[in-house]
Amino acid sequence: MPHYQKLGSIPHKRHTQFRKPDGSLYSEQLFSTEGFSNDYSLLYHTYAPTQIVSCDEPINVAPKIAEEHMLKHRSLEGFNIKPVADFLESRKAILVNDDCHIVLAAPQKSMTNYFYKNADSDEVLFIHEGSGVLNTCYGELKFNYGDYIVVPRGCIYQISFDTEINRLFIVESHSPIRYPKKYLSKYGQLMEHSPYCERDIRTPINLQTNDEKGDFIIKTKKKGMLYGIHYGTHPFDVIGWDGCCYPYIFSIHDFEPITGRVHQPPPVHQTFETNAFVICSFVPRLFDYHPLSIPAPYNHSNIDSDELLYYVDGDFMSRKHVTRGMITLHPAGIPHGPHPGLAEKSIGAKETKELAVMVDTFRPLKLTVDAIEIENDGYVMSWGE
Repeated sequence: MPHYQKLGSIPHKRHTQFRKPDGSLYSEQLFSTEGFSNDYSLLYHTYAPTQIVSCDEPINVAPKIAEEHMLKHRSLEGFNIKPVADFLESRKAILVNDDCHIVLAAPQKSMTNYFYKNADSDEVLFIHEGSGVLNTCYGELKFNYGDYIVVPRGCIYQISFDTEINRLFIVESHSPIRYPKKYLSKYGQLMEHSPYCERDIRTPINLQTNDEKGDFIIKTKKKGMLYGIHYGTHPFDVIGWDGCCYPYIFSIHDFEPITGRVHQPPPVHQTFETNAFVICSFVPRLFDYHPLSIPAPYNHSNIDSDELLYYVDGDFMSRKHVTRGMITLHPAGIPHGPHPGLAEKSIGAKETKELAVMVDTFRPLKLTVDAIEIENDGYVMSWGE
């Protein structure tokens, strides 16, 4: 859970009268992704956040499945996803299951005439290229290359990009995204052995209260449909808020790698967890220091999870022909490991400059039509090189 935060003006006690200068009441809203049973925030709106004035016909945006059953390694060229002006239209789901969607996006334009809400999923937006600001009713989050933007489901946001060159790797989770339990004390603090701490978490700043009436469209995704819901007041009309449920940023560059005398297993790279998958960060680090160590990863069997690796930057000791934005998928059921000759070649190496994001899902992923269009044919045979 993110730590407690407070921004703007709030009443002394929750669920009590909080009045505007004109004497009317601010409208209190409890925001949570798990009902009344877990983390939440209380937001104080200038107007009630319920004033719907019209609704558009919904649009089907559900991913189109191309291959549901597979048992072979796959590779995709992520940067072959073509840039698209609109943010939502640019989002292409490439791998999906009942727990998550893996999405690539190359938006060129900022969101200027609508707001977005994912009513199904928490989102992690990893910024591979680009910078800008994610605006919400909590305030703004300025993002740059290497940032994980974590957005709880139901949070309305609007993104402004600095340029037209943007690449995002997005994970949509149907269960809450949290810090790994192994890093947390029983009271919720990130402990000393954690590879990051609360100081590394960037929370919203510069809360702006938009006291505006008009026609504000919030495009809301729910069960594969995109609904255009028009509200009579600006969604970012909050005067103040406090709590533990809000969007935040953690930079992959602030992840402190855990190393050892011999090769460390993937769980040391864990960054976030859910009920159904984990997200890990591979960052520049020193290699193992046992005199007979082999820095390259050993062959291992994927029995309980599909392993997806998104290559960001740098050189990778375990694979040949890696490109920026490349994705590899190693499904549960068959082993995988370094390319032939690379284990021997890694001996004596002192460090790696690699940067990558890994997603391990506990249930199999399905390839979409968009994935097939960017696939590297013959990847499954590449260990015979």
